[in-house]
Amino acid sequence: MEAPNNESFRDSIATINEEGKRAWIFPKKPSGKFYDYRKYVSYFLLAFLFAAPFIKINGNQFLMFNVLERRFNIFGFPFWPQDFHLFVISMIIGVIFITLFTVAFGRIFCGWICPQTIFMEMVFRRIEYWIDGDRGKQLRLKKSGWTSEKIRKRVLKHTIFVIISFLIANIFLAYLIGSDKLLGYIKEGPLAHLGTLIPLLIFTGIFYFIFSWFREQVCIIACPYGRLQGVLLDNKSIVVAYDHKRGEGENGRKKWRKDEDREALGHGDCIDCLQCVHVCPTGIDIRNGTQLECVNCTACIDECDTIMEKVGLPTGLIRYASEANIEDKEPFKLTARLKGYIVVLTVLIGVLIAMLQLRNELEARVLRLPGQLYEHKENNIISNVFTYKLVNKTTEPVEDVSFKLKDIEGTVKLVSTENTVTVPKQGLEEGTLFIELDQSLLKGDKTKLTIEIYSKDKLIETTTVNFLGPRSF
Repeated sequence: MEAPNNESFRDSIATINEEGKRAWIFPKKPSGKFYDYRKYVSYFLLAFLFAAPFIKINGNQFLMFNVLERRFNIFGFPFWPQDFHLFVISMIIGVIFITLFTVAFGRIFCGWICPQTIFMEMVFRRIEYWIDGDRGKQLRLKKSGWTSEKIRKRVLKHTIFVIISFLIANIFLAYLIGSDKLLGYIKEGPLAHLGTLIPLLIFTGIFYFIFSWFREQVCIIACPYGRLQGVLLDNKSIVVAYDHKRGEGENGRKKWRKDEDREALGHGDCIDCLQCVHVCPTGIDIRNGTQLECVNCTACIDECDTIMEKVGLPTGLIRYASEANIEDKEPFKLTARLKGYIVVLTVLIGVLIAMLQLRNELEARVLRLPGQLYEHKENNIISNVFTYKLVNKTTEPVEDVSFKLKDIEGTVKLVSTENTVTVPKQGLEEGTLFIELDQSLLKGDKTKLTIEIYSKDKLIETTTVNFLGPRSF
C-alpha cells in the first residue's frame, strides 16, 4: 500500500491538538449491524463480569484473583500458592491465545472483548448520549456558557458516573477478596472496615477518572497491548481496513454529486464525507491505514456502509480485511507463524490438563525442624522432630488424617492429644510430629523416608523426608 501524500497525521496522536493540548473526542453515536452485534456481546460480557464472583462451582467462587493471600479460582478450579506454577501456565496460555488472535484478526479483542472498550462505549458513552445528545449537541454544549441546563446535565452525568464507578470498584473487590467476604463487609457496615473502604474509594476515583476524563487515552497511551500490535500484525492479519484501491481510484476521492459518472472521471467510491472520522472513538482517519489508535471497534464500517447505501454504491469500502486481501485479493489462510502459535498453544493446554489431573486435593509438606539434630533414646531408638503443613484445596473438611511410614518399621507420633488431625475446608493444618526408628534400620547419617498420609483408611498423599542419624565411619 502506497503511503498517502499527506503524512502529517503521523506527527502526533489524534487526541493532541497543534498546541500540544488535549483534543477532546466527541464521536458520533454509531449504529448499524456490527454495532448491534457488539451490543449483544458487550451486554453478555457485562452480565458475566458482574455475575462471575457470585457463581459457585463445588463451593468455589467461579473467578477469584486474591493476590493478597495468593489464592486464585479460575472457572471454579482453585489455585493455592503451592499451585503457582499452574496459575503461571494458565496465564501464559491466555497471553498466547490473545497473541494468536492478534496475529490472525488484529485488535479484535480490543474492539469486542476488552473491559475498557465495553465500559467506555457501551456504558459511559451511551449515558453521555442519553444526557448530552449526539456529537453535534455535545460540541455545542461544550462551547456554551455555564447555563442552568449545562450545570444540570453535568451534575446528573457525573453523579451517574461516580455511582457506576463505585459499583465497578465493588465488583473488582469481589474478585479480589471473594464475594462472601464482600457481602459480609456490606452487612457489617463500611465503618467497621475502614481499611477496606478507603482503598475502595480510591479505586472508585481511579475508575471515574478513567471513564470521565482519561477515556480513549487508555487505549492510545497506557495500554501495552496497543504497542504489541505493531510487532504482531503483518499484511495477512485481518483488521478493520479501508479499501484504498476502490476508494481512491485513479484520481482520488471526490465529494458526492448526483448523476455524476465517478468511474468515468477516475474517482474512487470514497465521497470524502468524513463520517468515518466523526464516528471514531479515538478520532483517527481509518483511510490513512492501520494505526496505533485503532481498536477495531467497527464503528467506521457501519457508518461507511450506511453512506454507501444512501448514495447507491456497494458497501464494504471499509471492512474486515487484510492488506494482502485488498492489494492482491488474497483470501485468509493459516500462515506458518499462525500454525506455530497453534502448536505451542495446543501443547501448553495439554501440559496444563495433565498437571491438573496429577494435582492432589490435599497437599502435604513435612520438613525437619530447623536447628534440631537427632535424639538418641533407649533401646537404640533414634528420634527426629518434624513440622508438617497440610493444605486442603477442597470445599469439604478432610477428617481423621494420620501419618504412616512406608516400607520401614517405625513410629510416627503427633505432638497432640489426638492421634489424627482434621484439615478444615479450603484451609490448612500445621503441627509437629516425631519419627522414631531403630538405629539398625538406618543406612547412614541420612536416610530417606516415605511418609503416607491417610484420611481414615484412604491414602490421599505421599511425601518424603530425610531422617538424620549417627554418622557411621
